[in-house]
Amino acid sequence: MQTWPIQDAKARFSEFLETCLAEGPQMVTKRGAEAAVLVPADEWRRMLAAARPTLKELLLSDRGRAEFELPSRGRARRRASQPAR
Repeated sequence: MQTWPIQDAKARFSEFLETCLAEGPQMVTKRGAEAAVLVPADEWRRMLAAARPTLKELLLSDRGRAEFELPSRGRARRRASQPAR
């Protein structure tokens, strides 16, 4: 991954973008410290999809499902069952 000081990334944005599309993610530094990464859109979508848990993963996870607040039940009662005709 190539590193670009923020001044160079701003001044040569077209080159910065083309390098990202051709070579992959590009790091931007601000005052010498890593600040951001420019990532191609396809790779970003792939990363987002990989970060989302599937329903199966959620159901099998160790996270307590009892933490969900359930609405209180109403006072309505069931009607008496009707005899079969």
